Amino acid sequence: MSQKPETEIYPAIPLAQLTVAACKAHGISRIVISPGSRNAPLTLGFTRDSFFECYSIVDERVAAFFALGMAQQTGTPVAIVCTSGSAVLNYFPAVAEAYYSQIPLVVLSADRPPHKIDIGDGQTIKQAGLFGQHVGYAANCIIDCGADSPNFEFFDKALNTAWSQRLPVHLNLPFEEPLYNLTSQAQIQYTKPNSTRKPAKLALSAAQMEVFNAAERIMVLCGVMDPDVIESGLLDAFLEDPRVLMLTETTSNLHHPKLITGIDQLIAAMTPQEFENLQPDLLISFGGMVVSKKIKAFLRQYAPKTHWHVDPLRAYDTFFVLSEHIAHSVNDFLTALPKSEVIEANYQAYWLRERDARRAGHKLYLERIAFSDLTVYGAVFKALPESCILHIANSAAIRYAQLFELPPAVAVYCNRGTSGIDGSTSTAIGAAVVADKPVTFISGDLSFFYDSNALWNAYTPNNFKVVLVNNQGGGIFRILPGDKHHPDFCTYFETVHGLSAEKLCALYGWEYYAANDQESLEKQLGGAFSRVSKPALLEVTTPRTLNDELLLDYFKSVRSPSKIR
Repeated sequence: MSQKPETEIYPAIPLAQLTVAACKAHGISRIVISPGSRNAPLTLGFTRDSFFECYSIVDERVAAFFALGMAQQTGTPVAIVCTSGSAVLNYFPAVAEAYYSQIPLVVLSADRPPHKIDIGDGQTIKQAGLFGQHVGYAANCIIDCGADSPNFEFFDKALNTAWSQRLPVHLNLPFEEPLYNLTSQAQIQYTKPNSTRKPAKLALSAAQMEVFNAAERIMVLCGVMDPDVIESGLLDAFLEDPRVLMLTETTSNLHHPKLITGIDQLIAAMTPQEFENLQPDLLISFGGMVVSKKIKAFLRQYAPKTHWHVDPLRAYDTFFVLSEHIAHSVNDFLTALPKSEVIEANYQAYWLRERDARRAGHKLYLERIAFSDLTVYGAVFKALPESCILHIANSAAIRYAQLFELPPAVAVYCNRGTSGIDGSTSTAIGAAVVADKPVTFISGDLSFFYDSNALWNAYTPNNFKVVLVNNQGGGIFRILPGDKHHPDFCTYFETVHGLSAEKLCALYGWEYYAANDQESLEKQLGGAFSRVSKPALLEVTTPRTLNDELLLDYFKSVRSPSKIR
């Protein structure tokens, strides 16, 4: 972060002044800047105002995910600032992730004036409207900022959308040279319009009450949620209803004795008759994206009669049977439900017994198998600090995580909006910069090396730790349906490599640790790696061709724990 001057100095370009003033008025204080020339008026404005915390990240893709991690943790919009041309294109993966994860990013892209676009001038592309349908609002701002300028309306709409709709927004800002001039005169007086609205109280309709009361099997499926979203008393009361079976994922951040926490563990090896027994009358979904492909396939084939999604902002028809979007918070919904009467039902109790059997099988299976990805994740999750933030990369890492129970004090995050492997490390580091707890990041090798520029920053906290599970390729492609005997499978699908993170850690001044068997892994997790006072990475090398066999056998074995030897 930069030092602020004692006297007030502003960029001379009125549009740059307006941008800074609008962000300040809307309480957007964190600004991630990628160095450049065309965005100099913005950089000068933000870095010279003590209201803002500014961060310099060279790689725009990293910068955007870094900002995403901060916005994810704080719940407040974070602005990203870049120069013109291809720079803004690098924001797209994080913008798409923010859109589907309901995380507010404010993209401020500097540009050349309209008359210099498509004439062969350097660093020019068609930036206006670049993000299309992946932002909640976009505007190409004009240069003139007189008192009656529509730019004020642009900023009001954009920044209100970021706050109220939890969506990324894009303001494209054309600047003409000179770019570096400063002034002591504030030419823009910006006042934030009052747009506060109180949400209406939720009252379920008579028809909704009838559907709820008549349902004999009520399945509740929880996707991505922040910790402590649902009030514990409301959750307790809801789960007293024996018709209610609640399925959660690691990213749901929910903990209760009556939850099904390992969805794939439960349903992976079920018979058609068992699927029919599990089929709900009423499906109620909370939260964001769901990881489990198996539960999606189940609910599409064994569709419920009714599906309600409860979310204040939006609903996706993931299972092709969405009946209603109840646009309120989960707590409002649970409060509005009718008080449960004494009901005769076995739906919840039966499947909780099945859950307990699977958990017993899970424990026995891990005790007998060879060192592999599965045993690594088990050891890492067991060694986590009692209260921490756990970021998990996409692909195999987040799927392994669904098989384990994590301590209630561990808050879990993953970029599940678009489920891409790009940007996971950058997001975790951005989260760690603003978090009030230590952050541990666990990743597969392809995701980590893909985003290795994430380590190139000056802000990574000393208590940030990475566990890199390196199985020398995209091991998930050995698990997914496909032709593993294809002559080019290792090149075009699995992408086998011989990379290690050791020299990468040396380059950026991180502590490096390594393990290649269960003994060395547990020694490192309980030793220097856990106590080091600077950013550290533990690289765990696992057998490339064994992991898929053990995982596929896992789902069959945990179903019948008595047969495990």
